[in-house]
Amino acid sequence: MIYLDTSVAVTLLVPEPKTADVKAWFAGLSDILVSGDWLLTEFESAISIKVRSGELSEASAKAVRKEFGKLTASGLRIVPVSRAVFRDAAGMAQQHTHRLRAGDALHLAVAKEIGAKSIATLDSVMSSNAKRLKMNVEAI
Repeated sequence: MIYLDTSVAVTLLVPEPKTADVKAWFAGLSDILVSGDWLLTEFESAISIKVRSGELSEASAKAVRKEFGKLTASGLRIVPVSRAVFRDAAGMAQQHTHRLRAGDALHLAVAKEIGAKSIATLDSVMSSNAKRLKMNVEAI
């Protein structure tokens, strides 16, 4: 089971410098992909930011959202975020030397709760914290 971070989901569906690498990684997957409910909110936020900044047109954003819907309906398992996960994430965020933002701490706490052994992320801070938590980081 591989936990999917928003950075990878966005890059999979929106043209970015690492999109080709992410698509190749995704095409070769044999493991189950899982993410928390937080992915839904964070993904929409990222797409909205891209529209506001002019990186994506409204029409492109609509197409990306449709593809994201297909992804979540056809193999990406979305799990609920429990109250305990919020507490665990708060504890992670409290450790200021780890430099975790709230959303990344929440992703890591969900991954821990569900027992994910691996995480797919393009975020270097999340990657180093995942390793600190004894999770493998997917090579993308």
